Amino acid sequence: MHDINFIRENPIQFDNAMKQRGENPLSKKILEIDLKKRNTQTLLQNLLAERNELSKKIGEFKSKNKDCTDDLKRVEKIKLEINTLKELENLKNDELKSILSRLPNIPHETTPIGISENDNQLYREWGQKPQFDFKPKQHFQIGEDINMMNFEIAAKLSGSRFVVLKNKLSKLERAISNFMLDKHTTENGYSEFSLPYLVKDDALYGTGQLPKFSEDLFTAGENHWLIPTAEVPLTNLVRESNLNINSLPMRVTSYTPCFRSEAGAAGKDTRGMLRQHQFTKVELVSIVEPEQSNQELERMLESAESILKDLNLHYRVMTLCTGDMGFAAQKTYDIEVWLPGENNYREISSCSNCGDFQSRRMNTKYKKSDKNLFVHTLNGSGLAVGRTLIAIIENYQTSDGNIIIPEVLRKYFNNETTLL
Repeated sequence: MHDINFIRENPIQFDNAMKQRGENPLSKKILEIDLKKRNTQTLLQNLLAERNELSKKIGEFKSKNKDCTDDLKRVEKIKLEINTLKELENLKNDELKSILSRLPNIPHETTPIGISENDNQLYREWGQKPQFDFKPKQHFQIGEDINMMNFEIAAKLSGSRFVVLKNKLSKLERAISNFMLDKHTTENGYSEFSLPYLVKDDALYGTGQLPKFSEDLFTAGENHWLIPTAEVPLTNLVRESNLNINSLPMRVTSYTPCFRSEAGAAGKDTRGMLRQHQFTKVELVSIVEPEQSNQELERMLESAESILKDLNLHYRVMTLCTGDMGFAAQKTYDIEVWLPGENNYREISSCSNCGDFQSRRMNTKYKKSDKNLFVHTLNGSGLAVGRTLIAIIENYQTSDGNIIIPEVLRKYFNNETTLL
């Protein structure tokens, strides 16, 4: 949610920021509604003050047996006017909230200006692309060849964009998630949570998925939604809270399934596991003081990168431009892992600083120097487990169709070195 005071004081800057995010300039309309709301509030305050004065006067007149008929009539009229103005105030407040809740976050000054992913900027890269003396296969070819990845059975069970893994490939997926959680909780300073996979409207509104992106979500009855990411319940752990400054920074993590309708991805990545309706992910969330959030973003990025470094997977980090950034983010880094079978980089993590955008929607503050201030929130994938599995399959494939188990994962396989 946006700070209305900022828009009042910086309407041109706000409009320019929205243009960078691909939105129409709306400050004029917003400020018109805001002015009507404030004028209504002023009238309400004046009428309430007048009613209070009249009530005192009526009380004095009655105690002295004086006639107060005219004053009583005026009080009744004021009551009607107050009710009308309250309805108008609520109407304008809802109108204002409806507009502001659908507008994306203002980009950070260091976010590159651009329209699409073609305008993203390389931040850094790590490692080397693996070299093969054979033509590397894509993950689904390898998985199907070893009879441990099945899309046909998944389609019978659930339709398209699902997969069934079995035997050691299923175990490898589990090992990846365990490794990630172990790393983040013992070395990277995150506290692990086990969370509900169903959330209410307010939780999705707080992190910015609702109201604008309802088509990307799966409903579960009238009052619940399946989580699209653990970011939603993790961030909402501090919803409607006034935090103690000594509890900051908060760094939390969770491993959960994620459910996405992929409404805007028709025809994209229909083969394999790259874009699924259901996948698993280890999520990282930080709640920090405003002056710490830029540094915290770098720290979160390094935490996510540490997983790929330990797995010895080549990747690059891209700074997303204004036109390619997520709705709630003010700055985002995408980590893209190299997939030799596809001969392409693919996003495996997205780490974002949301500033106070989400905390305003959740009404989450902390107390500092007798002031209640909005916290800053950050979130990142640490990492997407399915895509990490894909990266391991493709980068560690052998010419005879086997898969080498990365060294850091072998403890989960009784020190076996290959999958078969």
